[in-house]
Amino acid sequence: MANKIPRVAVREQDARLRATNFEEVCYGYNSEEAILEASRCLGCKNPRCVAACPVGIDIPAFIHKVLESDFAGAASIIAADSSLPSICGRVCPQETQCEGSCIVGIKSEPVAIGKLERFVGDWSLENGAADAAIAEPNGHKVAVIGSGPAGLACASDLAKWGYDVTIFEALHKVGGVLVYGIPEFRLPKEKIVAREIGKLKDLGVKFECDVIVGRTITIDALFEQEGFDAVFIGSGAGLPRFMGIEGENLNGVVSANEFLTRANLMRAYDQTYDTPIYVGKRVVVVGGGNVAMDAVRTAKRLGAEATIVYRRSEAELPARQEEVHHAKEEGIEFRMLTNPTRVIGDDRGWVKAISCVRMELGEPDESGRRSPVVVEGSDFEVECDVVIMALGTSPNPLLKQTTRGLETNRRGCIVADDNGATTREGVFAGGDAVTGAATVILAMGAGRKAAKAIDAYIKEKRA
Repeated sequence: MANKIPRVAVREQDARLRATNFEEVCYGYNSEEAILEASRCLGCKNPRCVAACPVGIDIPAFIHKVLESDFAGAASIIAADSSLPSICGRVCPQETQCEGSCIVGIKSEPVAIGKLERFVGDWSLENGAADAAIAEPNGHKVAVIGSGPAGLACASDLAKWGYDVTIFEALHKVGGVLVYGIPEFRLPKEKIVAREIGKLKDLGVKFECDVIVGRTITIDALFEQEGFDAVFIGSGAGLPRFMGIEGENLNGVVSANEFLTRANLMRAYDQTYDTPIYVGKRVVVVGGGNVAMDAVRTAKRLGAEATIVYRRSEAELPARQEEVHHAKEEGIEFRMLTNPTRVIGDDRGWVKAISCVRMELGEPDESGRRSPVVVEGSDFEVECDVVIMALGTSPNPLLKQTTRGLETNRRGCIVADDNGATTREGVFAGGDAVTGAATVILAMGAGRKAAKAIDAYIKEKRA
């Protein structure tokens, strides 16, 4: 039976070597490996993997095309539901979504759906496979705020349906978190992100960079002066959180957002770029999510001894298992059940250590995870030169402050219904701006839902 075939392993760069460079860790499948892995799919009549995919890709259908060596056909099937397959195949948490629902995974390892999607996406980029059909222009304009995954997904669908779409990006380069947040070794920027975004440009999507909506122009002005029929907010959640402990204002304490932006978007890791970035000899990253893994692995590559400090056990780490595994292979130290209480500085106002306490797990909290409890008298210090806080993010309050009728909740997230409609007529929102920090694929799913709602809204107004 097909599910008796072992899962095809993915070739990777040697851990000792990759810990010193920013080249991609995983090499992905070649065509022979992809076809062999595709043969493991059972082609279920009621595929649970499709239901678990936030953008609803017809997974068995595209995998069947791979099995037949019809890679262009596979690319066309994926393109009907996803505009960023090479990206999603690399960074989405398939183990908790499509692969986590795979029937083959009950008695064996699940089909490597993400790696197959990556293969097809990369093949499409190299061979120029045709994208989904594009409708004739319908004469209606939609503004998209933010060029991250939610904005790109929304813009892609609307452009295919004939809308005149303009994406407004606050930074000088498009891609949102895809370019400033995810390291090069996980997601190559020129090889993958720029080319995926190029496909949107081919659809006719326009991009305007260095535009801060709420400062450079307001949402009200987009309607009243620029003539847009609807606006989608996909501005993400870029406002970092801190612990509120003593010493967080010392030199050498930074947010993961700032650290990764300098390293990724501003290419601080590249010695030919004049972008300062300081790691010293020892870096401590506080947090256990994917952003924490990205930050600590980046610090390692920049030459520091790098340590993760996390207040729960390894079983509760929210980061992808693959990223934790790669981090350990690269020599990252993990200090579990450890919580910082104070950042200690030297006479010059620079970090020299972080004071911590041991934790133990108590009763489950509202999320279902066991709450960490301080072990009394367990204080100790960890010497370090830099502390990176990777504790999550919140949406920027600027749009709420500058837009009439736009409501946010107590966490600062924009209030929107399941289809992305906000409390302001004609304004829709999705992704991290609505949910708080989440995943690329969930943001894309929200963007696609909002695109359908925008299409229905404009057609209703036109009727």
